[in-house]
Amino acid sequence: MRARWLREVDWVLISSTVLLAAFGVVALISARGGSAEAASSFLRARALHLALGALVMVALAATDYRQLAGPWQVIYAGTLLLLASVLVLGDTRMGAQRWIALGAFGGFQPSEIAKLALVITIARHLEGVKSLPRLRSLFPFALHIAVPAALIVRQPDLGTALVLLAVLAAVLYVAGARAQDLAGVAAAGAIAAPFLWRLLHDYQRRRLSAFLDPGADPLGAGYALIQSKIAVGSGQIFGKGLFAGTQSVLRFIPEQHTDFVFTVVGEELGLAGATLLLGLYLVWLWRALRIAEGARDRLGALVATGIAAMVAFHVVVNVGMTVGLMPVTGIPLPLVSHGGTAIITTLAGTGMLLSIHLRRRPGS
Repeated sequence: MRARWLREVDWVLISSTVLLAAFGVVALISARGGSAEAASSFLRARALHLALGALVMVALAATDYRQLAGPWQVIYAGTLLLLASVLVLGDTRMGAQRWIALGAFGGFQPSEIAKLALVITIARHLEGVKSLPRLRSLFPFALHIAVPAALIVRQPDLGTALVLLAVLAAVLYVAGARAQDLAGVAAAGAIAAPFLWRLLHDYQRRRLSAFLDPGADPLGAGYALIQSKIAVGSGQIFGKGLFAGTQSVLRFIPEQHTDFVFTVVGEELGLAGATLLLGLYLVWLWRALRIAEGARDRLGALVATGIAAMVAFHVVVNVGMTVGLMPVTGIPLPLVSHGGTAIITTLAGTGMLLSIHLRRRPGS
């Protein structure tokens, strides 16, 4: 049995996951000044997160994804309860109430766990649906995501709520929704966006304004974006050298070990290093989509698609915001940015993909 698993497991997916995690450790050291001693507390936390995430990944790979998704209503209700509890019990950090404290272990961010949980529940909800012929047939599934998304926006965490919408769109498309219906919903959202301006928090408005014109407030809302673009651009083709980036080592960029970690790669390793990192993500996503294509049933295909969409959205938005192509939304770079719950969630998603791949043949 063990020998069969070793032959059947997707080693390309595992290898790309390990290399991305290693990339993240090096980027973390550089973001803390290029010294392992200065980054020691962060490295200990990263080691703990990777160890826990690896255990979860192996456990989920060994578990039949069909059994895991069986009680999807219970998973969904638990997810809503967890998200609601954040609004009552959550810690407030930097103006956002997103974390639940765990004493000496720090805390965790329920909205990160919710992303993977909702991939499973929406896939299970859609499993028995043979077609989605009309726009109104999308409504139950939109409501499925809208309720937890509203709880996440309330924290406030607009970026994670947008991840859920991206996952929903991808899963609905694979489930048979018409492209013109999904495009119509997206167009309606774009038209309604100006009317939602008043619902945004002040810091969210400042971020959007800084995206359109960072020079209007160069020492305030536009500061991080301006410094980020300087860092990435100064790396040129091969970068300034590992741990030799002036913007990163001198910490010109706020939160460069979390949301802006890609600037460290761009400045110190240049276009070559950034291309290598993005190449690893492409390999990871290629394997996820191949697993979706080769899944033995509709549930496996939808779950794998949702996980791929979740990671792809994170990568596109995070890299896009560091180079000024997208507004700053606080979305981490999977397996590279510092953030325990996000790392464990991505490794858990990898475990789900491995489970689907291992059971791709009837009788497995």
